[in-house]
Amino acid sequence: MKKAIFLFVLVLFGATLFAQKFDVSAEIRPRFESRHGYKSLIGKDVDGANFISQRTRLNFKYQQDKVRFGLTMQNVRVWGDVSTLASADKTSSFHEAWAEAILSDKLSFKMGRQEIIYDDHRIFGSVGWAQQARSHDAFIAKITPNADNRIDIGFAMNADKQGLVDDLYSNAAGYKSFQYVWYHGKFDKLGLSVLLLNTGIEYPDSTNQKIDFMQTIGPRLTYKSGKFSANAATYFQTGKKVNKDVSALYVGAGVNYKASSSFGVGAAIDYLSGKDQDDASGDIKSFAPLFGTNHKFNGWMDYFYVGNHFGSVGLMDINATLSYKKDKLSAKLIPHFFSAPGKITDVNGKALDASLGTEVDLTLGYGISKNVKVVAGYSMMFATESMQALKGGSKDENNSWGWVMFVFKPKLFSHTAVPTK
Repeated sequence: MKKAIFLFVLVLFGATLFAQKFDVSAEIRPRFESRHGYKSLIGKDVDGANFISQRTRLNFKYQQDKVRFGLTMQNVRVWGDVSTLASADKTSSFHEAWAEAILSDKLSFKMGRQEIIYDDHRIFGSVGWAQQARSHDAFIAKITPNADNRIDIGFAMNADKQGLVDDLYSNAAGYKSFQYVWYHGKFDKLGLSVLLLNTGIEYPDSTNQKIDFMQTIGPRLTYKSGKFSANAATYFQTGKKVNKDVSALYVGAGVNYKASSSFGVGAAIDYLSGKDQDDASGDIKSFAPLFGTNHKFNGWMDYFYVGNHFGSVGLMDINATLSYKKDKLSAKLIPHFFSAPGKITDVNGKALDASLGTEVDLTLGYGISKNVKVVAGYSMMFATESMQALKGGSKDENNSWGWVMFVFKPKLFSHTAVPTK
């Protein structure tokens, strides 16, 4: 331990001597959860789960001349999953480890393990709610012609090991490769983003292995004027995935109004295409939001697109938001009304109603100090027979989820060099 502390101090001192900017920050985030119908309806006479998980991070950000460097060391655990006498801990990793070469004020190359976030997190997001979050091994060229326009060109290629032959990839990252171009422009009160994403999945065929590519293409518009803001997006998916033709659609739109300095109201609609349960065509008609922060959308109980519901009947989500924020206190109330674009059938093949149910999400937050806050939430799902047929469990049980989370985010050290004349 003494050696580790000495090495940390040495690195800190050395980086400070040569850096134009050097920041060290930390995060500790324990969260208690009581799950009783989270992600799926709970069964009759079944007890829910109660546990405490924790994320611990140490973040380094460094800049010197034409180089930026980022490193995030992360430990994710559930309280009690490691013996009190354990001699080893396998829950630590590098969440981020990247370097960026700044070629000019208009061009830079960023490579390594990194979070990729665009727009509202719908297709690319950090998945920050999950204690482990999401990061990619990728190369990104950032082009900034001027202050109002930006183009990112991204590339990733994954393998399981440093092999000698072309081995089949396990798809641990969720894809063998991707290539994308993302553009964002500001035009007075309007904002425009366009994404062109090509995602490759590797799979075995009759003789060797094969990669199919699926394309996700679409624009997103934003508008802001005074207290009013609005957004709209649509993405189309085409191509092939595991030897199946893809044809899927996403459409989303929302409006928000800041009624006063403390109160805000909003409404939104999400449509993700799906497939009828009795459709035997084999084609993929269900939209997949891929690498998005899906917990942010379609209800916080994560019934949809958080490790589930992919390739299913799709989703129509109509929701409203009431928000309050004053001083150290914040609150949100969000009711969701869910239905399925695809046809749902019972065990006898009878078509069921499209309505899936209603979810109500409530969250409260309080800032204890500059670097410490507590956040709590409670959600309930009022499901229909169709949701029960789709998810299992019982719609008549108390399907709810509650949580309390403390967030400690202290800045441990910050150094900015004073330019010499």
